[in-house]
Amino acid sequence: MKTIFTRLMKDESGATAIEYGLIAALISVALIGGAQTLGGALDTQFNNLSTFLSVGEAPAP
Repeated sequence: MKTIFTRLMKDESGATAIEYGLIAALISVALIGGAQTLGGALDTQFNNLSTFLSVGEAPAP
């Protein structure tokens, strides 16, 4: 029984899988945050472009 317990304590394959899962989750959160930030900036830029095209004014130099 002691050898089985010792072997289970030395087995780190489950810990490695959990670590990879945590890394994947953190990368996903970072990508989602970046996509939201980029989406907001693009939305603002396209709204400005739409306003410019509908008004028909020339941009200031």
